Amino acid sequence: MAALAHLVSIKKCFAPLKDPRIRQRTEHRLIDIIAIALCGVIANCDGWTDIIDFANSHRAWFKRFLKLPNGIPSHDTFERVFAKIDPAVFNRCCLAWLRAVSDVLGLGHIAIDGKTLCGSASAELGPLHLVSAWATTAHLTLGEIAVAGKSNEITAIPELLKLLDLQGALVTIDAIGCQKAIAQQIVAKGGDYLLAVKANQAHLLEDIQTTVAKAMDGELGKHQVATITTTEEGHGRKERRTYTVITHLDDIRDRKLWANLTTVGMCLRERTSKGQTTEEVQYFIASGRLGARKAAKGLRGHWGIENNLHWHLDVHFGEDKSRIQERNAARNFATMRKLALCVLKRHPAKKSIPRKRKLAAQNPDFLAEILAGAAKTAKL
Repeated sequence: MAALAHLVSIKKCFAPLKDPRIRQRTEHRLIDIIAIALCGVIANCDGWTDIIDFANSHRAWFKRFLKLPNGIPSHDTFERVFAKIDPAVFNRCCLAWLRAVSDVLGLGHIAIDGKTLCGSASAELGPLHLVSAWATTAHLTLGEIAVAGKSNEITAIPELLKLLDLQGALVTIDAIGCQKAIAQQIVAKGGDYLLAVKANQAHLLEDIQTTVAKAMDGELGKHQVATITTTEEGHGRKERRTYTVITHLDDIRDRKLWANLTTVGMCLRERTSKGQTTEEVQYFIASGRLGARKAAKGLRGHWGIENNLHWHLDVHFGEDKSRIQERNAARNFATMRKLALCVLKRHPAKKSIPRKRKLAAQNPDFLAEILAGAAKTAKL
């Protein structure tokens, strides 16, 4: 099989992860625990108990490539280990393995968005909120950062950007990420930004609205305004989107404070369902060379993070129903869900995510294909 040439051992990618346990008291290898957990989440397991049941029912298969000196670890062992593992290092190891088996060249568009794990709330702490980076075309998760304490995404996004290779990428972020420092950071790392603008940047929003009004009234040169309209129909709905991209920046008072600002614009969304039409307007700013077609693709791709990532995590992986409350364990399990979703999406079988998960649980050969990037599983 040609894919054998691309096989990468999980053991190699997770080598930087330190075992948080006291060595003399350990009965199970860390790599065995991680490999079983990863396999379990891919194969339709949404919690520690599911993973234990899956591992016990496939004990002979796991013994083919794991040492398992004392059999399958217990529920308490999984819980304790994942509560002690450093989430940041674990995330980097998962991404290293994911990129190795995915063989992706160039990321193009990176969407950054936050999601709350509703079931992770405890009596002492509110629910965990994670900010993730998603390669929209490659369908790859690129990293995530937990929002600390009573902070918000404004402080988490710069930390996430530090982890990413932005060279040549277009980064899209909702209005909360429309901050001068964030724009500067993206440009400094070789990327371009496309940021939604709302009332949290009052003067900027007012100036964009003034500029758009002039464009609509024909007061700007034709070379300064570009427009594209797209239409989609399905599920009883019709959605028409009109994107207006403007390079005239004279009315943007703080234009010199936004790194490499070249473009402002508006997207008008008209949705018709059951005979009723609603409208929604979104304003944005961007750096670099951004035509109407690229703006449309970037904005549409950013909205797609809800369908291609967050929706799957809740509906097919039960993320909102998860009751893992310990912070490190909740973060590490969330990382495994994203990794599982990515490798399942990239497998060529023309089946839904739930069907792939169930097939992986039933057929170890199919699971082995997924683990090795459509190759044979290596000896760990």
